[in-house]
This record gives sequence, structure tokens and C-alpha cells, in this order.
Amino acid sequence: MPNVLKSISPVHQQAQRSKLWTLLGDLPDRDAPSKTTLVRETEKDGFIQEDWLFEWNEMEPIPGVFLKPLQAKGPFPAVLYNHAHGGDYTLGKTELFEGRDALRHAYGAELTKRGYAVLSIDAWCFGERQGRTESAVFKELLWRGKVLWGMMVFDTLKAFDYLVAREDVQADSIISMGISMGGTMALWSTALEPRIRACIDLCSLAEYESLITQQNLDMHGIYYYVPAFLKHFSAEELNHLTLPRPRLCVIGRHDGLTPIEGVQSLDQTMRSQADAAGQPESWQLLITETGHFETEYSHQQVLSFLSELQQA
Repeated sequence: MPNVLKSISPVHQQAQRSKLWTLLGDLPDRDAPSKTTLVRETEKDGFIQEDWLFEWNEMEPIPGVFLKPLQAKGPFPAVLYNHAHGGDYTLGKTELFEGRDALRHAYGAELTKRGYAVLSIDAWCFGERQGRTESAVFKELLWRGKVLWGMMVFDTLKAFDYLVAREDVQADSIISMGISMGGTMALWSTALEPRIRACIDLCSLAEYESLITQQNLDMHGIYYYVPAFLKHFSAEELNHLTLPRPRLCVIGRHDGLTPIEGVQSLDQTMRSQADAAGQPESWQLLITETGHFETEYSHQQVLSFLSELQQA
């Protein structure tokens, strides 16, 4: 098991983040100026919706939606909401309103009702960015020295930067969350960005060697794969980069995308490290007796976790 103090040492974690960043391909300059365009602002039932168009990756614009409570005054804690995959490329950021089969309820209105602002963007190939196939985009980017997952992560971290810059958002109270692909993005964004306060990932925690052993790689989309990742990192090392910040992880025991044997191995090392660091709340794992979907109980646990963060 990795040394606890080393794994949560800021110096060690920053070195690991820098190394992880280099695996994500030829990325744009994160500090370069971005163009943001407000497309429309609409008053909804209980919240204000702003539709935005962001230009920050040097290749294509990124549609996004920002929500904030209607009757409250900011600045607000915020959720960076990462949508799932599910093979439905028409459903991107609108998952916030429409939900999906894997979710019990859509999260948009529930989050604003609880005093959170929310930002969600369409990932590459999804929502308003659909048109080309995922495999075609993956191949083109690879030819250009880029990695699809790297560009997806870049867009997400720029979305975080946008939230930080807003005067109506509490910059030190931004949570990254999502289910399935969105949960994987919540993990990676939290691992790479130390200013993210907390992480909520549903139906996504996987120990990568167990995916290989159980021959489950084709259950994940091609977006998921970063060249040479396992040559330089393990799933443990990636997950350690979220410590010692609060994290709620939910998986289904019968979910083939998150083999339970690998999850239990990760749980052991994450729990040991969180306990040894004196911050057991930085790792909470909920295993439900289900497959690749949220239950009513796990949904309520997510909402309770968010409430606890507000009160802390």
C-alpha cells in the first residue's frame, strides 16, 4: 500500500498531477483568454437559466447551461455537473432537466432548490456537439497528437475556471459530480484540480486492471482510454489525488462496468489512507445491490452529502 503521508502530500500530489496532465495529449493553454457568449437568460420555476457558448479549446465551441436559485442572493456554492454517456448522443447537458434511465430524478431543479448554482456543458460528440461519431473524433484527435479524454477533461476544467470567475459563485465551494461517464469526469477533474472542494461519482469507480482481467474493456466507450496511462499510473494513484477532500462514491454490486472485486480493493486502500490521515469523511463508498443505475436510496444519500457540505 502506498505511503499515506506521501500520497496526500501537496508536493507529491502536484507532481502526480503534472505527470497525469502530460498523458492527456497536446492540450491548449488553459490560461489563454476565453470567449464567452450569453445566448439567452430565462426565468424558470425556482431558478434562472443562462444558456452560454464558450470558446476555449481552439477547435470547436462548447454549449453550456448555468442555473442559479431564483429567490436567493449569491454567491452560491456550485456544482460542476458532468453528464453521462449511455450511448445517447442527443442527451448532453440537458440531462440536468430530462434525467436519464440510470437516474432516479433529474438533478437540475433539485440542486438549485437546495441553494446550489449549477453548470453543465456538452461533452465532445454530445448534445449540441453531436454529428461526428465518437470513434471518428477519437481517431482524428489521435492523428493530431491529441487525446479525446484529454480534450474532454480540458473543457471540464475550463468550465471550472469559468465558475471560479463568476461573482455569484463561491469559488471555494465547487463540487464536481456525475454518473457513469460523468462520474469518471468528476473523479478526473477533482484529481487534477485541487481547488475543487468535493467529488460525487456514481456508477463509475473502476480498478482498471480488473477491467482487463474480467475482459470488460468493451463495456466502456473508446473515449475512456488514455494512451500509456497504465504504464505510468494505477487506478489507486489516480483516486488518491482526490484525498483528503470529501468524496462520495456510489456503485452497484452487479455493475459490469465497475467490477466489484476491483472496487473492494480500491475501497480498502482509500479507506486506510483517509483514516490514517485523520479525515475518514474524505472517502465514503456506498455499494447498492443493483447494476448500472441510481436507486432512490443512493439519490437521497447524494442529496444528504450535498447538505452536509453546505453546513460544514
